[in-house]
Amino acid sequence: MRTLLITGPGGSGRTTVAAATALAAARAGTRVLLLGTDRTDTLGAVLGTPVGAAPVEVAEGLTARRVDAGEDFRADLAALQDRAASALGLLGASRLDPEEFGPLPGAEELSVLRALRDAALSRAYDLLVVDLPPAERALALFALPEDLRRALRRLLPPERQAARALRPVLGRLAGVPMPAEWLYGTAARWDTELAAVEAVLADRDTTVRLVAEPGPAGAEAVRTAGLGLALRGLRTDVLVAGRVLPEGVGDGWLAGPVAQQRKTLDEWRQTYDVHPVAHLGRDPRGPDDLTALAVPGVPAAPGASASAASASAASGATAGPAAAEWPVTGLPHSRIRSSGGTPTADDGVLVWHIPLPGARREELDLIRHGDEIAVTAGPFRRTVPLPSALRRCTVDGAALREGELRIRFRPDPRLWPRTP
Repeated sequence: MRTLLITGPGGSGRTTVAAATALAAARAGTRVLLLGTDRTDTLGAVLGTPVGAAPVEVAEGLTARRVDAGEDFRADLAALQDRAASALGLLGASRLDPEEFGPLPGAEELSVLRALRDAALSRAYDLLVVDLPPAERALALFALPEDLRRALRRLLPPERQAARALRPVLGRLAGVPMPAEWLYGTAARWDTELAAVEAVLADRDTTVRLVAEPGPAGAEAVRTAGLGLALRGLRTDVLVAGRVLPEGVGDGWLAGPVAQQRKTLDEWRQTYDVHPVAHLGRDPRGPDDLTALAVPGVPAAPGASASAASASAASGATAGPAAAEWPVTGLPHSRIRSSGGTPTADDGVLVWHIPLPGARREELDLIRHGDEIAVTAGPFRRTVPLPSALRRCTVDGAALREGELRIRFRPDPRLWPRTP
């Protein structure tokens, strides 16, 4: 299955582009699932067909549904109380009625991630098109699986489960209660589910399509969104420039906006594959208007399916971080000339290349924590493990060159073995 994630600045028309893309792919003979994430039925308004939590066939080959965070939260709350029934009984606590509560903060994001995972695992469709929230929220959503897994590993390290048989004895000796088995089981299940989402995002068949209106505000929003996507290691296939005004409108008041759009489009073409979509003169509604937009198609899948990657993660495999695509250049240790076992300054430097198009020097920050490094780029921050070769090195400096952050490492003579 191919997965296409569509986002952009608020008010850019991303929902319209998502609907038009899914409809065009379905008419080309592809089995498409269109997944909406808005709380209100904005997707149904564009399609001309109401879209709810249950799948609905909008057109031949096109099925649409919308994430229901409330229903997911109530199901999770009921399941949690079932697993913790014994603990609640010891405390004398009464069960909560899930119908009394709405989704807690964060429940909506987790529902979107779960829906993305389940849809990618489905074999009923060839293409999954996801109408994501605005870019700022979408980027926070992309970061959630990795950050949550990292927090879980810190709070409940998997290696501690090896001592589960000794936990009652240790509890009596220490005089404090030890974590219950269900807690470790819950953490392991969450880790597996989050790993499946990471696998979908990291898969070669998953791409992000940005939608923005050309102009000064859109240009800055695209720069920021592109920076966040690059830091997450996500691939962008097309930048859809929406509501593009026609050229040659004369010397009226539209001449200024047309000139601004032209300038922004020229700048975008230096970095992205830009596809302008003409302004219809009205808000697109229904299949005819969506077809008139002439949005770009979805290319054939370049690699293994997202469902295969997700199934791999669900079976227990850990999704590799997208940072694996950030190359390390320099001479391998076996070729480093040394004097008394100490690498020379010229040959001992390794460089880690992190593509960050649109980054500005004053927006960047680096902090190393043991075998991890925290990279801050603008409003975004990501902590990633160092490649194995760099863990035995010290940071020697960094520079921003041609839209790429280059971090220099020097092998630590105390950690590198001596060479003959």
